[in-house]
Formats: sequence, C-alpha cells, structure tokens
Amino acid sequence: MLKNINKEETSKENYEEIKNFLVEEDEEGDRLDVYLSDQFIDMSRSYIQKIIKDKKVTVNGKIEKAKYLVKEEDFIEIEIPKPKVLEVIPQDIPIEIIYEDDDVIIVNKPQGMVVHPAPGNYENTLVNAILFHCKDNLSSINGVIRPGIVHRIDKDTSGILMIAKNNNSHNCLAEQLKDHSITREYEFICHGVFKEDKITVDRPIGRNPKDRLKMAVVANGKRAVTHFEVIERFNGYTHVRARLETGRTHQIRVHAMSINHPLVGDPVYGPKNSKIKINGQALHAKKLGFIHPTTQKYIEFDSELPEYFQKLLEKLRKY
Repeated sequence: MLKNINKEETSKENYEEIKNFLVEEDEEGDRLDVYLSDQFIDMSRSYIQKIIKDKKVTVNGKIEKAKYLVKEEDFIEIEIPKPKVLEVIPQDIPIEIIYEDDDVIIVNKPQGMVVHPAPGNYENTLVNAILFHCKDNLSSINGVIRPGIVHRIDKDTSGILMIAKNNNSHNCLAEQLKDHSITREYEFICHGVFKEDKITVDRPIGRNPKDRLKMAVVANGKRAVTHFEVIERFNGYTHVRARLETGRTHQIRVHAMSINHPLVGDPVYGPKNSKIKINGQALHAKKLGFIHPTTQKYIEFDSELPEYFQKLLEKLRKY
C-alpha cells in the first residue's frame, strides 16, 4: 500500500499543497502517471500527465517523464495546482425529460453523452443541458461541476437518470442510494448464452491492480451485488435484465465479465475481436424507482430501449 508520508500545506502562489510518496515493493514497475493517478482517484490520468509535463513532479529530486517506471523506495514529490474557478456554461441541447416537478427531474440520457463536465471536457454534457433547462434551480451539494447530479451512468450507457433540483431532494435521494433502497434495473446484451435463467453475483469490486484505469473483482474491493435474469437467448448471445443491489463503478460490466459474459460493444471489458461492432456497450438503464423527497410516496419510471439496442436484438434474432 501507498504511504503518504507528507501532506504539507504551502504558501506558494501557484499550488496549494505538496504531497510526497514512497514507492513500495508491490508498486514497482508502474508508469509514473499510472502510479500517481491511482493515488489521486479524483484526478484523471490526463490531468496527472499535464502536471508531470508542467514539471511539477520529481522522482528522487529529478524531473521525470510520464512513462518513467517507478522503483521501490523512489521518493516522489508532486505539487498540486490550485483549483481553478470553473464556469460551466448552459447549452441549449435537446434532452428527453420523462418527468419533472419542483424537486426532481428524470431524464433519458442518450448513449454517447457525458453526464457532467471534467477537465478537458466542459461542454456538451448533460449538466450543460440541464443548466439551460433549469437555470439556477438545481442542488449545489456536488459543486459547480455537478449541479443536481446525485448519481451518474457511463458515457456509452443510455437510460434513466435522476437529478435533484434542490439540496433537500439531493440529500433524500443520496440517502436512498446509500441504503440501496432505490430500484435500478438495466438491460444489456452480452456474449455467450446464459445457462441459468437467474443468477446473483456477489463479488467485491475495486480498482484492477494490473490496470489502474479498469475495475475488477478483487478480494479487498467493496461489496457489490448484481441480480441477473435472462430475457431472451440467441445464437451465442443473451439479452439480460440486471438489478443493482449496490452501485459500484462499472458494476454490471465487471460482474458480467467475471462470469464470462462480457457486454457486446464494451470497449474496456469486452473481447477485442467481436463480430458485432457498435459504438460502446449495449447497456441501457431502463427502470428507476424511489421515494419522492416531498410526497414520501414511491414513484417508478421506465424507458423504452433505444433504437440501436432494438436493431441489435432484431439482428440477433435472425442469427
């Protein structure tokens, strides 16, 4: 494990703090940028690479490039730049709103749309669209970059997402997520034919020790539970419903892969030689249900499968 041996606030104008790390034996051989991005989960690898390129990282007192392979007992020092004040611009981007009241908005996100801005990508996200639609009527709990965002789905995953319009609603919905009481059902198409009609995967998920940009089933990960149910079988493929009991990063994709049924089109966890070529994984967040923050009544929403998904099902039925 990493040892953060110094966490000193500094008074220099160009950065807010310096952090020092000592590489341990089991971390030897990682690229410098990969090593650091694993230590700073909230920073993207590209952002870490920029800090390295700006010569704000030293290894044993020497400037090194991102591709440098760290060694045991390397002493790494990184200057963390001061956070910039960001302005997320509202954009008139068409979005499908399934439901809206004074507390929540339920949207059907298309495949390919990023949920919230991130370094290097501050435009054309769902947040930009929601800001235009709602003006200032969004919760502020998650800050400027993620106004109203209680949870998210991946860029290439389509489907239902809930957004909080005030802080009270945000807290209420976040508490339900924490308690695993929100209904979240997805549908996906995977490689291979499921033998069982129903199967529950209860395997911990954490960062992949061999590839820090991926998640994996790991012994020291956080508990993750997914309930799978077959909808339709094809020649070499299966249409499956998944109900999330927990909500880990890439949970459905990792659990499906762990039982040898990676999702069709998955650029991260799927096979590279797939006969079916689509842009992103065939995964749709279809159903969402929760207790309304104000009425305290259970409400549930469903969305139709997107066109690309339905066309793929039609194609597989002809196999």
